[in-house]
Amino acid sequence: MEFFCYHRDRPDSMALRYELLEEHWSYMDRYAAEMIARGPTFDDDDVPTGSVHIVDLPDPAAARAFAFDEPGYQAGAYRDVLLRRWRNTLGRTMWEFPGGRTDGDRYLVLGLGSGQAADLTVPAARDELIAYGPLLSDDGESWLGTAALVRAP
Repeated sequence: MEFFCYHRDRPDSMALRYELLEEHWSYMDRYAAEMIARGPTFDDDDVPTGSVHIVDLPDPAAARAFAFDEPGYQAGAYRDVLLRRWRNTLGRTMWEFPGGRTDGDRYLVLGLGSGQAADLTVPAARDELIAYGPLLSDDGESWLGTAALVRAP
């Protein structure tokens, strides 16, 4: 099962996040084989605002453990966590993104919703999509939005 996890930083938590950086990386390295995408988010001034991790884990309990056992969460660095089932409609990891790591900026785009599913098919202009897929309810049945990692100028 694939899961989208977004830890959003608590205001003024940068010093704590920096203090926990090695512990965070060690924790994430344990999930290297399950990782579909990962990376920090930033505001317009390039100040870190959180971390996104998309992982393939056995079940919702494993996803909750991944999200809430994370050292920054345990230490109180995050103000909230968005954890949702997700479907990898591109069928690849960010390391398989044909655009590589250079040129353009990367953006997290979240479209939250409810009701009838939208954005289930991959857009025709997929060359700049690093990761793309629907956010789903815990049982995987209901559409709750769409999450994309996009490269753009």
